[in-house]
Amino acid sequence: MSNGTSDADRLGRADLQIHTSHGDGMGDAAEIFDVVDKNEFLDVIAITDHDDINGALLAREIHAQKRRSFDLITGIEITTLQGHLLALWVDEPVPSFRNLEETVAAIHRLDGLAIIPHPFSMLTRSIGRRRLERNLEIADHTAHVDGIELANPTSFGWDTRKAQRLNDECYRLAATGGSDAHFLELLGSAYTSFPGRTEQELRIAIENRITEGHLGRKVPLLEIGLRRLAHQQVRGLSDTPRKVLGPPLRRFRRNVWRRKEL
Repeated sequence: MSNGTSDADRLGRADLQIHTSHGDGMGDAAEIFDVVDKNEFLDVIAITDHDDINGALLAREIHAQKRRSFDLITGIEITTLQGHLLALWVDEPVPSFRNLEETVAAIHRLDGLAIIPHPFSMLTRSIGRRRLERNLEIADHTAHVDGIELANPTSFGWDTRKAQRLNDECYRLAATGGSDAHFLELLGSAYTSFPGRTEQELRIAIENRITEGHLGRKVPLLEIGLRRLAHQQVRGLSDTPRKVLGPPLRRFRRNVWRRKEL
């Protein structure tokens, strides 16, 4: 039965948090794109590997190789000293393990937007309520976050209704949704609705704070499989330390060897 709304009249849908196998995800960019094309559900997706822009840049190259049914945003899920932060519309590295305001300001200097994912979670590296409110109270608006993720299918350990209420009553940030997908099955299981269909229209909607976050299809864990879940967890535990701490450790080792040679 028709609800009187044509497909041309519907709001756009964007999944703003997707991880690839360049990081700790279990599908590469080409596989992700094929699923999104086949499902014809999403209009925009964002690639946001942990603490690394290179997965998103690689995805952009692959996206440009053929005509796709959706737009692509390059991004990063950055580990700040206070918790995770999504940097969207960036194509350069943003330093990890800095304080929230410093990280947000760096994102804005790159003409990106900063979104808080899975806020207030006790089980994930998340920015807490007091820290968010302190951020919004500082005088320097260039260091204020732009949005807050209010729909995420892996929302264990945080009260989405509380976050929604606080945002409606106090924060008035752009509300977003993202699947946090590390598996192909989870793509689009949470999404952001917005007027329009393109990534440019999405950005305008976030800046004007007229977006909404939604949960999509619930994916049973058995559909993914316990072995694959365990494999992904192992990848996740090693990916960020390897990428973030690896270069400083290598520089330290080189300096040690140079001293020995002297």
